[in-house]
Amino acid sequence: MTDRFSLAGRVALVTGASRGLGFAMAEALAEHGATVILNARDEASLAEAARKLKADHLAFDVADPKQCSAALARIASKHGKLDILVNNAGIQHRRPLTEWEDQDFDRVVAVNLSACFRLARDSARLMLPNKYGRIINTGSVAAILGRPTIHAYAAAKAGLHGLTRSMAAEIGRHGVTVNAIAPGYFATELNTALLEDKAFTAWVESRTPAGRWAKPHELGGAVVFLASEAASYVNGHVLAVDGGLSVSL
Repeated sequence: MTDRFSLAGRVALVTGASRGLGFAMAEALAEHGATVILNARDEASLAEAARKLKADHLAFDVADPKQCSAALARIASKHGKLDILVNNAGIQHRRPLTEWEDQDFDRVVAVNLSACFRLARDSARLMLPNKYGRIINTGSVAAILGRPTIHAYAAAKAGLHGLTRSMAAEIGRHGVTVNAIAPGYFATELNTALLEDKAFTAWVESRTPAGRWAKPHELGGAVVFLASEAASYVNGHVLAVDGGLSVSL
């Protein structure tokens, strides 16, 4: 029987993959047979992450168009194709609304939305000739349910959900699917400040039907599914992996 979840022979690029959710997704893709290329800005931490997975790595800033183009050219030259893009790199900025500066908003949107558009567009240029591809964007439940102080993040992720749908509507007929994952509260480095806040952690545990923070590895099944043949007819979908947070009051 064919293993519909096998990724053998597939080449995947995962951005923001030196730690946290990016590393967990890269690990899951590698476990299911994909050749994975990890990305992050810091060469040292990225190389260590790649060593753990016995994977390739490319250090570049997703917000820099020239670095992105060069990275995809290297992937095409070395591997001859790109089958899977996981747009995961992101940054956060928390401030009360009246304390936000324009440059703070622009910086978050540049990384969390504009860079994802650029990488998806350029990856599609590699995928479309082969009539196969999987573009998976890391969205957020913050794009579904509002939260105070993270205005640029919520706006960028909501834009990414919309971008996911618009791209899916255009290129799905050419064998390239575009989907997003909307994580809830995961215990990662990005959420260290929140994890250390006992009152906030208690709120997460009471507000989430699953009753706890998620562990990074729990995102692995979702990305493998969306990257695999098992999800060949799933296109334009935003899959919430949030313990039921976004469907409960």
